[in-house]
Amino acid sequence: MLRTIITAEKNNLILSIPDDFIGKQIEVIAFVLEDAQAQKITLNNTKTFSSIQLDTREFKFNRDEANER
Repeated sequence: MLRTIITAEKNNLILSIPDDFIGKQIEVIAFVLEDAQAQKITLNNTKTFSSIQLDTREFKFNRDEANER
């Protein structure tokens, strides 16, 4: 893999590739870095949870009552 960041001074570029790329399909993608950074999604890191507090200290589980229909 080859990654190169170039500052374009003209509207054409010459890209040198390694010898092992010769005869193989390669993909070239060009985009402006400022545009890519502006499109990043900023996530809101605040998380809110609402909970119900129950006092279960006196609770006795009754299996027969739970399975009753």
